[in-house]
Amino acid sequence: MAETVLTNTGLDNFLALLDGGPERSDPAFVRAAEAVLGLLALRGADRTGGLPEPAPELVRKVLVEDLPAFVYAPPGDLAAYPAVVAALAGRFDGELGQRVAAVVREAVPDFERAMTDPGNLTWHRWYASLLRTVGADLADADDVRRRIGALDGAPLPDGVLRADLMGRTALADTVLAEAVARAYVRDAEEPPAAGPLLTDHAVAAGVGRVTAALLDRWTAAGLTEQLTGAYARFAPGPDDFPHLVLADALLDEHMDYYGDPSVPVPPPAALDGAADVERHADELLAAVEELAEEEYEPFGGEAPHLLYALYQRGCAADSVARRAAEYEDWTVDPALEDVPVAVPEDVTGGYETPPVPELVRLLGSAGLGEDDRARLEGPARDLAVVADRLAATGLVLRSGDAFGLTPRGAATVRYLLRVRRIAAPTATETAALPARELVAAAAQWPHAPAARVLADWLHARGGTAEAWSELLAALGTVHAHASEGADVRALFELLDTAAAPPGALRGALRDPVIGAYALEALRARGEEADAVQVPLSARALRVLDGLPAKKGPLESRRAAFDAAAADWPGGSAALVRAMAEADRHAAGRVLGPLGVSLP
Repeated sequence: MAETVLTNTGLDNFLALLDGGPERSDPAFVRAAEAVLGLLALRGADRTGGLPEPAPELVRKVLVEDLPAFVYAPPGDLAAYPAVVAALAGRFDGELGQRVAAVVREAVPDFERAMTDPGNLTWHRWYASLLRTVGADLADADDVRRRIGALDGAPLPDGVLRADLMGRTALADTVLAEAVARAYVRDAEEPPAAGPLLTDHAVAAGVGRVTAALLDRWTAAGLTEQLTGAYARFAPGPDDFPHLVLADALLDEHMDYYGDPSVPVPPPAALDGAADVERHADELLAAVEELAEEEYEPFGGEAPHLLYALYQRGCAADSVARRAAEYEDWTVDPALEDVPVAVPEDVTGGYETPPVPELVRLLGSAGLGEDDRARLEGPARDLAVVADRLAATGLVLRSGDAFGLTPRGAATVRYLLRVRRIAAPTATETAALPARELVAAAAQWPHAPAARVLADWLHARGGTAEAWSELLAALGTVHAHASEGADVRALFELLDTAAAPPGALRGALRDPVIGAYALEALRARGEEADAVQVPLSARALRVLDGLPAKKGPLESRRAAFDAAAADWPGGSAALVRAMAEADRHAAGRVLGPLGVSLP
């Protein structure tokens, strides 16, 4: 029991002061008081007057950080915890009560969200909640022992992974152990007048025993013994998740690509929902670690990158030859880097580099010949060996020159991404996003998965004029001044505008960003469109986006700009000014290399 581990928390004094009040006879309030006063004392609250002083900064920490980490409370009991803090603050003179009341008012919504957030669950808190649902008396260790076996195979809340609970549990254990150790040292260095928090007997038992006793009191009696003994399989620890090493490598890859784990990767077209992702992740890790051996040089160490890159393509198959060419620093047309390749059926035998015409198609380099193919053969075969070793897990496929993730492999890599809190939505989840969120994400994806997801989003809404108008607004006005505006506008050309309701396209003519795009789409359908409605800014942006930004000699790129300026009212100066006003970031990036200065 916590009260026999943490002494002199002021609990008895506090409850005595409430004698006669309804709280004193409320078990939920008494249990909350034990936890709140104990945590305040552990965190160093001044106990000189016999009660831990609820300093505002400690109050918020206990409510928002500590209680959601260490304490299980059913939803109906949550209000007792802020009530304890308020009652405690009322026992102190001066302005403290008012200051604490303000902190509590501000913190209560965060406290309630944190206490009910599945992402904050630990093994102790989760099994305490399950034990309560099967009628266990959480204060009775014998009842807990009798009933816990019935929880075998209990599913976790939606979206929560076993690795999440393991990581949260490990963190909570560390934080609580540190708090206990600091409290002991603090009291040893400056013995408080109210007496020490920890008895010599408790200290002799060790910090681990103390924290276990506290967690049992704050969740379910005897639970630690069950989760470390007969039912240890219910609460796996870090050693049971070796594949987190691979998850860390994929997190590094994601940060290299996007710099932010909250930026989502595109969803796969197909996922194996029945996949045993933890076991498959361990198998994938074994293959990755084997490939890191010297015999698999030079590409064996690239296995985590290959897995991430395949997923980041929406799990569309890639070309071994094209990927090998990129590793060898060959010039690959940027427009072709992420183009999916067909997966041939019934291909057997070893790897063979594609014939020259196919290499030209894959790389976008017209001058390739047999000598080039021969130079690429060695690197491509080395890369194919890596793909084949990964394919031996059943999570990757390699057929001819194509390699990619199987649906089971896509589910496994998605699991590894989610373990490290990387946004990895499913196709269903992206189809449910608001248009502006979808567009912001799709603008950072390769075009093939972006086109698929945008089409799915429209299909999920029946392709109505309202859906098209919402999406077009997100492509245009909503992201008018975003730094990635050009990438957002490029999504327009991924849409099947031939299927768009004409009213939605006509409504977009006045958009200051994509008005000229809408005009072109209507004209391509042979429909009437009032060009006068298109704003000058939209016309300038369409010209800007049509200029070669990365390809071709500077001379030809400058010639393209000069040709556009010749047809622009007011000439080049007026065109540059209109471009800069509409999208200064893109204008500088495109025009700067051409020697054109922005006003």
